[in-house]
Amino acid sequence: LNIVFLLLPYSYDVSNKIEPFYKGGKVQISKDEKHIFCTCGSRVNVLEISTGKVVHSIEQDDQEDITSFALSCDDEILVTASRALLLKQWDWRKAQCTRSWKAIHTVPVASMTFDPTSTLLATGGCDGTIKLWDVVKQYCTHNLKGSSGVVHLVQFHPDISLLQLFSSSLDCGIRLWDLRSSQCVCVLQSHYSAVTSLAFSPDGGTMLSSGRDKICTVWNLKTRTVKRTVPVYEAVEGVVLLPAKGDFSQIGVKTKDLHFITAGSKGVLRVWEASTARCVYTQTLPSAPVAASEDGKEEDDNPSSLTYLLPLPASSRLAAVTAEHNILLYQLPGLTTQQQFVGYSDEVLDVKFLGKGDSHIVVATNSCQLKVFELLTNSCQILYGHTDTVLSLDVFKKGALFASCAKDKSIRVWQMDSASGQVRCVAQGFSHADAVGSITCSRLKASFIASGSQDCTVKVWELPADFSTTGADIHQLTARATEKAHDKDVNSVAVSPNDKLLASGSQDRTAKLWSLAGDRDLGLLGVFRGHRRGVWAVCFSPVDQVLATSSADGTTKLWSLQDFSCLKVGKNTSLTLKYTILIRHPQPCSLPSGSDGLVKLWTIKTNECVKTLDAHQDKVWGLHASRKDDKMVTGSADSNITIWLVKPLKSKVFFFFFFFYLVRTSYYHVGTGYYLFLRTGLRTTDMEYLSTFHLYVIFPSCPESLLRYCVVWNTNARSCLDAQTVLQVLLTHLPPEELLQYQGARTHLEGLIPYTERHMQRIGRLLQASMFLDYMWQKMRVTGAPARVSLTEYLPEADDEATGSFFPQMEEAFHVEKM
Repeated sequence: LNIVFLLLPYSYDVSNKIEPFYKGGKVQISKDEKHIFCTCGSRVNVLEISTGKVVHSIEQDDQEDITSFALSCDDEILVTASRALLLKQWDWRKAQCTRSWKAIHTVPVASMTFDPTSTLLATGGCDGTIKLWDVVKQYCTHNLKGSSGVVHLVQFHPDISLLQLFSSSLDCGIRLWDLRSSQCVCVLQSHYSAVTSLAFSPDGGTMLSSGRDKICTVWNLKTRTVKRTVPVYEAVEGVVLLPAKGDFSQIGVKTKDLHFITAGSKGVLRVWEASTARCVYTQTLPSAPVAASEDGKEEDDNPSSLTYLLPLPASSRLAAVTAEHNILLYQLPGLTTQQQFVGYSDEVLDVKFLGKGDSHIVVATNSCQLKVFELLTNSCQILYGHTDTVLSLDVFKKGALFASCAKDKSIRVWQMDSASGQVRCVAQGFSHADAVGSITCSRLKASFIASGSQDCTVKVWELPADFSTTGADIHQLTARATEKAHDKDVNSVAVSPNDKLLASGSQDRTAKLWSLAGDRDLGLLGVFRGHRRGVWAVCFSPVDQVLATSSADGTTKLWSLQDFSCLKVGKNTSLTLKYTILIRHPQPCSLPSGSDGLVKLWTIKTNECVKTLDAHQDKVWGLHASRKDDKMVTGSADSNITIWLVKPLKSKVFFFFFFFYLVRTSYYHVGTGYYLFLRTGLRTTDMEYLSTFHLYVIFPSCPESLLRYCVVWNTNARSCLDAQTVLQVLLTHLPPEELLQYQGARTHLEGLIPYTERHMQRIGRLLQASMFLDYMWQKMRVTGAPARVSLTEYLPEADDEATGSFFPQMEEAFHVEKM
């Protein structure tokens, strides 16, 4: 009971989630430029640009993958095509399917687009046919045949009066269809590889096409001839024309000639002058590496390559999509990065809070890049520096500096600018002989970091006093102490709160304690033996001289730093991967995260699991608590990052105290009602234990549930009075118009009316019958007043001593005044 009493007043609620929302495929931006639509398996997710959160998710009922989708130009209609050969029309704001029909295509639809009037929908299939649909009258208007292979591109001419449709398929030609005659007017031949995008000039007389054959072609649509072929020397995936109006001198535009921007395999945006076929500007990304092979030629599988380029004309921005499923927003005219969203992060290996007030998190995923998320907007910075997978992270006390280590045998120190929030690498170290699997930072001040590697060594690295004095170059770190610590891989290292001790855990099934007092050497103080398999995590207690270790043998152990003896042993049902200790709680608690996707809350004093946090489907590799212990973040191999809000349930503290008071004073029946309410929620059997006073205090916080229970209770004459009492409380606290706003309120109230009328008629009949009994009583009453009966005779005697000593303890613990 003590555990429940002390820990249940703290809730662990999910305040934010960073989930995969884009795993490749089409991306489209709404005309009002507020939402991004992107595919994710069997769903189309709608991302709100201002908050970076998925506000709508349109999912297929049959769980079939979506092959293509299209949003109408007026942002009202969304149509999806799936592998089940069905087209579905959606009211995307409500995530409701309004109609569905067969696509007629014999194979899945590969491309879709709406005309400027949002009336016609064109679908290009993998069977080489194009079909046009009237979405208003709901029938197929055209069936265009003649393309060879998959039709991967369909696009209407912006001047709808021309009734022209452009398409491209595997023959690399651009077909021009006249929709009046349903005939292919001509085939524009210029490309020798797949045509990836088309762009039209404002007057509609010029068209620009891009392809993976590393050229862009300027077409004269009046004569249907090539005006200019521009070699761009990269496989181009997207092309956008620069607006004719505006000052773009920042990106090299000095004439009024036609200019366009390309995005492709090199991962940067470039501006071209069409008349001279000259590149006038190349975007510079100083932190992003340029992927190149040994012979200097560009790699085709560059993870930073761009796959889509979309214009946002109203806000003068561009949206680019990378092969790593990141969506970047660039601001014109300088092409500066404004926002960046990560669509898919793969496995999350570590995560830490960062910045002033823990406003950011830094995430290590199954890649060589680090991602820094701003929690308010979910916007992300991608940090380049490591050349292999980043394995571990740690943050210094003030939160502006953090360290990382990777498989590339290096460690790096990063610094966040407090004003701009930008992060840059300020130091790096190379002297490990194998992958560096764990890193930890000094606790009192940013003076050193320690790392553990698969080369079985532990190193301590000295940091400069001020990184601002080292200049813009990256400071080169040297190890002040190196020690062969274990016989196998070092899995975890941790620094004590006073910066005097270092603990290491290894695959050799031992943990060791080291002294950091020496300038050059690490002094071995003791060895912790007892685990039967490798030690995965070590953690110092913030207040006690205790070390916590977790192992692959399914146990967590607490060790004394005085005599190296084992104090407690806790058994888990899964492998514990991360471990942390929360101290700002009624009792110090430990939080191990496991391979089963669960995070469990254990009391250190009693070694009992009192809370299980379930938000992941795979191994929880990352776990970190904020400096105030009011937030937690977990990262898992399922690519999900969850931010937990830890807060006391102040509204229920009194009820828990009152529950214990009732039990101690022998009011077991009322105390049982409170316990059932607090532990399991409302049940029909609880009502007989709760008085009208309790209803007034508790029930206004959950009116929707109460209405639902009232309908059930009101159907039974035995519990109808309870239902009417609850209804009275609800009507007292909530006006009728506010009560009707709750979901299902009208249905519940309609269900209450007939039974309430029946109960009123029955009570009326009973009242009339009771009048006869009252009349008989008055006639039969004898002289003399009857003795009064005290109700206190039926109540258990309260323990005055226990009652008097309990409430002062409550006041002292929670600083409340007597009521």
